[in-house]
Amino acid sequence: MSSLTVSALLLLQQAANPSLGAGQKLHLGELWQAGGFMMWPLGFCAVAGTVIIVWKFVDLMTKSARTRSLLGEVDELIAQHKLDAALQRCEESKAPAARILKAGLRRHDEGAERAMRAVENAGVIELAGLERGLVWLATLSNVAPLLGFLGTVVGMIQAFQAIQIAGEVEATLVAGGIKVALITTAAGLTIAIPINIAHNYFVTQVDRLVISMEESTQKMIDALHERDTGRAAG
Repeated sequence: MSSLTVSALLLLQQAANPSLGAGQKLHLGELWQAGGFMMWPLGFCAVAGTVIIVWKFVDLMTKSARTRSLLGEVDELIAQHKLDAALQRCEESKAPAARILKAGLRRHDEGAERAMRAVENAGVIELAGLERGLVWLATLSNVAPLLGFLGTVVGMIQAFQAIQIAGEVEATLVAGGIKVALITTAAGLTIAIPINIAHNYFVTQVDRLVISMEESTQKMIDALHERDTGRAAG
């Protein structure tokens, strides 16, 4: 069971326990069963969200470290107009910024405009790679509470069916349906909130990476413009 699933059940357990008497505390398994069949798709959302969050965190941290290391060296080489050396350094790196800069540096002899177009095309591809997985996190953060609300509807239907069958309103008859409604709603929100936080954090990290790469590519284009201007003047 994923960490998000366990966290959701623990929060539900803490919320439920104060209202129960001694010896009546609900365990995690009992909460899962009390939530009904809607807990299974909610559990899937939690497991999928946990896997994607862990993978995306490792992926972005690795790419960020590689990018910082690369840009520091390449910016210095470009400032010294050592474009071939900068290209060689990009060839050796696996950072997303390396593939963008490499696209421009390979065309530096063709002029700044050609290099700029190559950088823009490579940037579109690399941005798609950086954003991989974010759509799934956004989807899960939206679907989880909706599944919880669907569980609420199912629970209320069960409660009204119990009243209809019995022909009278008794607390014990509707308690089961209401419990399903509340547990699934709380579970959906508890799963969706950390996924949404993680999604926004990753979006911020991607934006920072993109900005740093844009700054470095702009330095490269400026250096090419300066070189082209010098050639024209000469």
